[in-house]
Amino acid sequence: MAIVNEENVQQEFNPPKKKPPTEDEKRKKKIVAGSLMKALIRPGGGDSHPSDADQVIYHSTIRTLDGVVVESTRSDHGGKGTPIRHVLGKSKMLLGLLEGIPTMFKGEVAMFKMKPQLHYGEDDCPVSAPDGFPKDDELHFEIELIEFFKAKVITDDLEVVKKVVREGEGWESPREPYEVKAWISAKTVTGKLIMSHTEGEPYFFTFGKSEVPKGLEMGIGTMVREEKAVIYVTSQYLTESPLMPVIEDSEVQFEVELVHFVQVRDVLGDGRLIKRRIRDGKGDFPMDCPLHDSLLHVHYKGTVLNEENRVFYDTRVDNDGQPLDFCSGEGLVPEGFELCVRLMLPGEMALVTCPPDYAYDKFPRPSNVPEGAHIQWEIELLSFEMPKDWTGMDFKSIMNEAENIRNTGNRLFKEGKYELAKAKYEKVLREFNHVNPQDDEEGKIFSDTRNLLHLNVAACYLKLGECRKSIETCNKVLEANPAHVKGLYRRGMAYMGNGDFEEARADFKMMIKVDKSTESDATAALLKLKQKEQEVEKKARKQFKGLFDKKPGEIAEVKANDDENQVTSEIQKDGEVHEQDSSDGTNSEDSHEAAPDADQRGWFAHFWPNGSRIFSSLGLHRCTIL
Repeated sequence: MAIVNEENVQQEFNPPKKKPPTEDEKRKKKIVAGSLMKALIRPGGGDSHPSDADQVIYHSTIRTLDGVVVESTRSDHGGKGTPIRHVLGKSKMLLGLLEGIPTMFKGEVAMFKMKPQLHYGEDDCPVSAPDGFPKDDELHFEIELIEFFKAKVITDDLEVVKKVVREGEGWESPREPYEVKAWISAKTVTGKLIMSHTEGEPYFFTFGKSEVPKGLEMGIGTMVREEKAVIYVTSQYLTESPLMPVIEDSEVQFEVELVHFVQVRDVLGDGRLIKRRIRDGKGDFPMDCPLHDSLLHVHYKGTVLNEENRVFYDTRVDNDGQPLDFCSGEGLVPEGFELCVRLMLPGEMALVTCPPDYAYDKFPRPSNVPEGAHIQWEIELLSFEMPKDWTGMDFKSIMNEAENIRNTGNRLFKEGKYELAKAKYEKVLREFNHVNPQDDEEGKIFSDTRNLLHLNVAACYLKLGECRKSIETCNKVLEANPAHVKGLYRRGMAYMGNGDFEEARADFKMMIKVDKSTESDATAALLKLKQKEQEVEKKARKQFKGLFDKKPGEIAEVKANDDENQVTSEIQKDGEVHEQDSSDGTNSEDSHEAAPDADQRGWFAHFWPNGSRIFSSLGLHRCTIL
């Protein structure tokens, strides 16, 4: 017999909670019979009325009941001839108009007779009455609804609003520092033409360079390719620009057709590494970009940016027309090159300008590229292949893939590329979250490999000077196995680097206790720890020397901040050297060598001109990696 859960049934049949009423809905409850009357003067057209989020454009003439004009937007009644523009549900409006305008059709003219509480006489009216306005009188409001449409509100103050005339293609919109081409014309609200760029060549400007009025640029920033729109901009956002002079009109209507824009990306955010798309690729940005580590196939041409602008390598010329194939995330190309390729679509061509520190100053430099050179690469992404999906693979295949990635991480670590190495180890650890060993033997292999990966991540953190994160990562191993010798050693080194000497001593002593074979390594670590403590104590004595030797009333000058910084620096430095000089026998059995020289040279010959084989010393110290 099925058991009915009354609580579930009650939840299922409970009606959804109603949304709280808006401020406009609360105001409309004030309307009573006879307080707002409407008389049709001229019928409108169409079969729809304005609704919330519609922009309504209308003329208004306010009269007393005996016909005296109090206020008007029309020039023939003393106004400026500028119609009013409001967005229903967002603009502050008189209560009578808030209720009456949604009953009108486009082109309709109607007379609304309002009691004081329906116009400026309303309690807490959100619209201030003009000076001398008879807000306590019953009045006639003659309204002509010129136009209404769904509005895209660009600014919260409703001073910039967009009307879409024709939908565009795609989803990407221009932003700083994209290069934009558009047909643009500008008119006053009365229809007077101010300027027009609708013939010959479209207007070209760089987004974010103040080359068009601010409000217009904000509106164009919401458009997509081939979209056509009218952008309404008030004087507050009509800033000076090369497009048009500053005018005195309160509002300008820009008719815009976005012809094209070139994606220009400031990759680092400081203007030094710029990627400029010169040919569109296939797919949607960024979903179809090689954001994850992938095998990439590219053609490129490298130019040294100097007086000669000399091309130093071209895959189509110097590589027999063959593309460069490389795996991202493995430090095989300069960092600036890879950062930009990751933002490309298949088939895209881009022009990249790169500063020296992201080109060859921190990467083995081709012989024909001078030190400190700014580089320009013309890159074409032919295609890319995503890494293998581990779903459905057997345990042996998964562990083989994990070992390959870990070996790549070990190579990167030995090359001093600690961030890249850490990313490789962490990638495998993420994949391991979905691996389920089927027996004890697989479980042991899996657990041992995972522990090694965590300790490798900890080693990377230690090299990067992030001792606290190194300690936290070691804890992931030691929480499951407090007697894990390699984990104790790595955490002890991190504690020492962090200045936590007692904790470091406890870990090194525990190593001897749980495994006598590690006594020599632990003893060496304890000796180094003692030396470190003595150095810190010596520095502390030097810092406070003479502080208590002064006569009463005298104050010793002590450079506390400088000495403290020096002590911290020495701790981090010595902690690193200790890691490198430890001859860690507890780890050597699990260390992996870098990728074979022959493989590296083969790739370098592919990337560099004349098959250049440059293996500069990276100043690496000896450091055990698991």
